[in-house]
Amino acid sequence: MADKRDYYEVLGISRGAGDQEIKSAYRKLAMKYHPDRNQDDPEAEEKFKEASEAYTILSDAQKRGQYDRFGHAGVGNGAGGNGAGFDPTVFADFSDIFGDFFGFGDLFGAASGARRGRSRAQRGSDLRYDLEISFEDALQGIDHEVTFHRQETCDACRGRGTRGGAEPATCANCGGRGQVRYQQGFFSVARTCSACAGTGAIIRDPCPECRGQGRLERKVVRKVSIPAGVEDGMQLRITGEGEAGVNGGPNGDLYVVLHVQPHSFFERRGTELYCNIPVSFPQAALGCEIRVPTPWGDEQIEVPPGTQSSTELPPLRGKGVPRLQGRGRGDLHVIIHIEVPRKLTREQRQLLQDLDKLMPNENLPREPGLFEKVRDFFG
Repeated sequence: MADKRDYYEVLGISRGAGDQEIKSAYRKLAMKYHPDRNQDDPEAEEKFKEASEAYTILSDAQKRGQYDRFGHAGVGNGAGGNGAGFDPTVFADFSDIFGDFFGFGDLFGAASGARRGRSRAQRGSDLRYDLEISFEDALQGIDHEVTFHRQETCDACRGRGTRGGAEPATCANCGGRGQVRYQQGFFSVARTCSACAGTGAIIRDPCPECRGQGRLERKVVRKVSIPAGVEDGMQLRITGEGEAGVNGGPNGDLYVVLHVQPHSFFERRGTELYCNIPVSFPQAALGCEIRVPTPWGDEQIEVPPGTQSSTELPPLRGKGVPRLQGRGRGDLHVIIHIEVPRKLTREQRQLLQDLDKLMPNENLPREPGLFEKVRDFFG
């Protein structure tokens, strides 16, 4: 991950670039380095993949936000990652990027289809699983079992879709290439063969188990390791746990989206935790020692004499959230909240009245007898 170039640098744009600028920059690079225009040039192919990977992240608002915050670590294979990598599905809608610019929308769409036809293999779809975890599990990490359904390769035909796994017949319309070429102006445009849907083969005797699909839906149970320190909305990519590929293609990936429950006492801000500790007026005025609960055990902390309400005490170092893909933990910030009793006993009331006489509030009117009248009126 350390060897990866910055995605903004790859596309040649600033960090404040808008969606249209990102799309335009990618379009130029994709047209320049597309493998069909640079055959037998591995360097061009790598630059094409690099640009496609950058576009996949920066064109998605959520992925871009995580990348801006965490860099490549936020969109990599680990926690919070969205499985940056080279994503072949980026070609799914080239017409949106290239439009009808000199027919390049058809050219690139057909070129990617032609490659699928020649290999007869397609990558399986990615899957998403939403997982809700507790605040404590997010801080401490946990192994969690997830259950989901996915398309898996049919054992009866070994994914070929034919009875007994026999070799399917070659499509006569395209000669097994999966695409048919047409001349369009200066360009030779390839379009997906309508007879075989781009597979280059025709199944005449389909498998009775999968009905010629080559895949069957099955229930899957997998254990997912959630590292300590994950945040709400982060994703874990489980490589190869998505749906099976078609015609021997690789499996897709499973993305586990984490939803962290809020806590009733702690408020989280990144790796920092905040909490409000109630104390009485005498405790705040005289000073005291209080017990503060933390996710890692209770701590004793001193409240200095004369502490005012909403005062933040010195933080408890290392008692916050573990740093994801890093060392140590954040801090816990304690904020003092002075509680005013809603009901008083007769003795308490008398003591407060005596204290009030000893500690007059200079902000109140000092006309003789006025304070006493107001106090007696409200009883």
